[in-house]
Amino acid sequence: MSDWRSFWDNAHSIYVNARHKDVHYREIAEQIAGFVPHPGARVLDHGCGEAIHADKVAAVAGEVLLCDAAPSVRRAIAARFAANPRIRALAPEEVEALPPASLDLIVANSLAQYLTEAELDRLLAAWRRLLVPGGTLVVADVIPPDVGPVSDVIALLRYAAANGFLLAALVGLARTATSRYGRLRKTLGVTRYAESAFMAKLAAAGFSAERLPRNMEHNPARMTFRARPAD
Repeated sequence: MSDWRSFWDNAHSIYVNARHKDVHYREIAEQIAGFVPHPGARVLDHGCGEAIHADKVAAVAGEVLLCDAAPSVRRAIAARFAANPRIRALAPEEVEALPPASLDLIVANSLAQYLTEAELDRLLAAWRRLLVPGGTLVVADVIPPDVGPVSDVIALLRYAAANGFLLAALVGLARTATSRYGRLRKTLGVTRYAESAFMAKLAAAGFSAERLPRNMEHNPARMTFRARPAD
């Protein structure tokens, strides 16, 4: 969905303020760090966004590869972590060029909904090739068919109230409704999957998988899956 890619490559108001952005990326980094299997692990965060706390993952891994399709995001990542030899920013085509069986952990958080099913299938095949035997793929924030914008609003307000940016969230929601994001979501939509359909997609790509009890993101109505290459 090329319009989604151009959206993320420009300034946007998805994060209602700096506090929201900081809390979001800190929590995601801490959760990714919890999946790192050993100190020498090579980790790929595919569709990483700004990843402002990726150093938390790098502290427990051998190397962290941050992939985002938006060139402006990659430039910001490269500048932010220029002094950290364990962190690299990669374009999607650079990920595709990585050697087979070279990654221990791949995380794709809040990415599947912005891809067509065919695009996701191609990525699943690439991730399967890149994982070492016994490696782990985590696909998070997958949206079920019956979860829509109302669920997103409620989840954000609860998250904001718990983390000290409720007023900013209320203002931000009003702004987002008339923003380019709101318009794109109405015109392009987002891709949704039933749990059984996503499990079947993972199996077809050569993974054995399970749905985790808790979503990685703040919306508990969405889903996170952990998968490993099938024998």
